[in-house]
Amino acid sequence: MNDDVQGKTATQTPLSPDLLRSIDAYWRACNYLSVGMIYLRANPLLREPLKPEHIKRRLLGHWGSDPGQSFVWVHLNRLIKRDHLDVMFVSGPGHGAPATLANSYLEGFYSEIYPDRSYDERGMLRLFRAFSSPGGIGSHCTPETPGSIHEGGELGYSLSHAFGAAFDNPDLIVATIVGDGEAETGPLATSWHSNKFLNPATDGAVLPILHLNGYKIANPTILARIPHDELEALFKGYGYEPHFVEGDEPDVMHQLMAAALERCIGDIRAIQTRARANPDEMTRPRWPMIVLRTPKGWTGPKEVAGHKVENFWRSHQVPVPDPATNPKSLVVLEEWMRSYKPEELFDDEGRLIESLRALAPEGTRRISANPHANGGVLRQALDLPDIRAYACEFEAAAAIYQSPTAVLAAFLRDVIRRNMQTFRLFGPDETASNKLDGVYEASGKRWLAETKPEDADGGALSPTGRVMEMLSEHTLEGWFEGYVLTGRHGLFATYEAFVHVIDSMFNQHAKWLEKAKNELAWRAPVPSINLLITSLVWRQDHNGFTHQDPGFLDVVTNKSPGVVRIYLPPDANCLLSVADHCLRSHDYVNVIVADKQPHLQYLGMDDAIVHCAKGIGIWDWASTDQGCEPDVVIACAGDIATMEALAAVEILKTQCRDLKIRFVNVVDLFRLMPETDHPHGLSDRDFDSIFTRDKPVIFNFHSYASLVHKFTYNRTNHDNIHVHGYRERGNINTPFELAIINGVDRYTLAIDVIDRVPGLASTAAHTKETLKNRIIESVRYAHEEGIDRDEIREWTWKG
Repeated sequence: MNDDVQGKTATQTPLSPDLLRSIDAYWRACNYLSVGMIYLRANPLLREPLKPEHIKRRLLGHWGSDPGQSFVWVHLNRLIKRDHLDVMFVSGPGHGAPATLANSYLEGFYSEIYPDRSYDERGMLRLFRAFSSPGGIGSHCTPETPGSIHEGGELGYSLSHAFGAAFDNPDLIVATIVGDGEAETGPLATSWHSNKFLNPATDGAVLPILHLNGYKIANPTILARIPHDELEALFKGYGYEPHFVEGDEPDVMHQLMAAALERCIGDIRAIQTRARANPDEMTRPRWPMIVLRTPKGWTGPKEVAGHKVENFWRSHQVPVPDPATNPKSLVVLEEWMRSYKPEELFDDEGRLIESLRALAPEGTRRISANPHANGGVLRQALDLPDIRAYACEFEAAAAIYQSPTAVLAAFLRDVIRRNMQTFRLFGPDETASNKLDGVYEASGKRWLAETKPEDADGGALSPTGRVMEMLSEHTLEGWFEGYVLTGRHGLFATYEAFVHVIDSMFNQHAKWLEKAKNELAWRAPVPSINLLITSLVWRQDHNGFTHQDPGFLDVVTNKSPGVVRIYLPPDANCLLSVADHCLRSHDYVNVIVADKQPHLQYLGMDDAIVHCAKGIGIWDWASTDQGCEPDVVIACAGDIATMEALAAVEILKTQCRDLKIRFVNVVDLFRLMPETDHPHGLSDRDFDSIFTRDKPVIFNFHSYASLVHKFTYNRTNHDNIHVHGYRERGNINTPFELAIINGVDRYTLAIDVIDRVPGLASTAAHTKETLKNRIIESVRYAHEEGIDRDEIREWTWKG
């Protein structure tokens, strides 16, 4: 692009006639393969006239965005090969896998991964037959697709994934196709701001390519229907320098795209060179981007059965819907496929002709073979300090209060110091709120926009900061996923009530892991996603009902047991042990539930390590059944649930002295499941040993009670398991009042024990009445004084 037309449509013609013809031929080969994947089950190279029996019985797939995506890929190949670039490709348009698959196949890497789909006519046919077929491959970029870290089954995350991949990868360029339908999603809209967090001195670059093909499934797209100057102003307002490549004539568009890419790559390298030469004088750059406007279904049929197809939404999926049953449609399909001239593109064996194969990069320079897209091969273990150095002070069980996340912060501070290029902490403007601000001693918050002197007071903003804060959980999770899928590590801390914002992103990532881990030996293990859920339901006395929702755990438990873990450490030392374990793990989503407010400390460090390793255990010091069968099991999972359960035990020990109580704490929630259903599950024998086969179990749970019943429904003693948990009742309550109205408080638990242990209902009737009176008095006090009584707020274990 000429200097005097920045932001306007490109006009240069950098391709020689021979190179132009070769690039166009390679592109035609990509498009031919994309169409073949959608339609053909035989006759892959049309070496005989197309017949109905050559057509798949069920036509599935999406054509509309494929030509534009392959167009970009082919032009990237030219510069990768010429300039030895390190380039990843992120496909954002929904169901755009045919383009990625076609290019991966033509580069030869697909056949290296899947030898049965060999680089010849037989392998091509197997690729065609596998596409969108039972037992085959999906129509979006599933984990089976080489070169991909972005699944694309849900729109909105391509750009955040791309920036996550670019962080701490200084030589990497992530070319990201943003579909114009995808661009209408909330997550994508916020992720444009990721350019304010990309440091050109230490990070790679993201080249967003907004693909305006005009239509979604059955409607026009917003950005394709606004004026050029408005669109340009939008992206300049976001901080980009947009370059427009617009048209439908292939020869012209090839020249325009070649010119635009050369300019963009040149600008990226110039930005990085300046920043790396003078990192202390760096200012936020205006990164380039491309707006590529092409017809939807470009090069496909103009019209089918009297309906406009190319450059209209009817080209989105299967443009010719009935070629196996409609002779006219069969003719249209054959003419369409033959328009790419496959006889000129593939040799007798069905391989791309040698002169075209030479256009693709080689080895790991091939986009499909880029090692960052299989990030596990680049993964390095974190250098972690010994958690014993950060242990919370411990003199006796349940004697002192401490914020678990504040203790964790000291550990994370040193994790950052030891891993300054491979670890980041993510969170939506809540690092300090979540008592994790101790990490600022190691690193400030990443920021490349304007700064003011007062910003230094309370966590300095820094272009090199390792703490990633933005008030968009979607963008943060997208960065995090892109970061770990390219081999690096991190932790995402967020409020419990609003982790639901990323429910569907978690779903998509868990599905990716399940396929990659269990079915694809060629995908190396990647670091785990570690979610620290804090600011918990039981401590929302100022935020109220809207912030009281522990239901993310239910979402997690629906995913494949091979890739999800849930931990509820009851105190700070247990949190340290769990965090250390999770940061060392790979191929999981680890969910850690730990509050930021001060909580009682129950275990010394050595005991905490043992307890967390077991995941569930009997606390002898809180039990009275040593050497005999218990009358009741009081179990708990979660910090407040544990404290209230212990307080109930103390009441019962005083009022019902002969009662034999077994106290059980659960850290690893999946230990409740049978070993046949989850790798961490207990055998029936171990479960019965802990919970008995016939005694009442009063279980105090952090979240919704139904989840414990879901895990234990087929255990021998399930009918005797009575779970107390959050009941969706709350307002602006004191912590103890909230516990009371949801039935997880010490008095309600003690009453439940009295009701369920044979013989206690009559002998402990007076105790029961006293406990009911205490409930009434506690609520009255909370409403009159605005806080809970001192004996509740300052309760400690008396033994």
